[in-house]
Amino acid sequence: MVHNSKIICIFAPRNQRYKNMVVVTGRDFRANTAKYVGVALSGEDVVVKSRAGSFRVVPISGDDIIINKRDFSAELRGALLEAKESMEGKRKLNTLDNLINELRDSNL
Repeated sequence: MVHNSKIICIFAPRNQRYKNMVVVTGRDFRANTAKYVGVALSGEDVVVKSRAGSFRVVPISGDDIIINKRDFSAELRGALLEAKESMEGKRKLNTLDNLINELRDSNL
């Protein structure tokens, strides 16, 4: 496939079924957002082409994590504080095995 003078190669296993793809303009997407959100929810790929580029509309799954910058910064500060307290001997960190077991148990 040639796009903007660049060569893009798409490889997929032979036994993979290709999804249907709907390509729409940005204007059409804005005018019919609910329609194309429904198309994406049904499992079809929706590609929105605009002057800014091409974008794929994908539903967010339960495995996706959405976090804003402020919450992400707070999580990082908390992790750094845990590491500092561990280095100072004020806190004992979990072992990797315990963390893996907690993760495994939480997915039941």
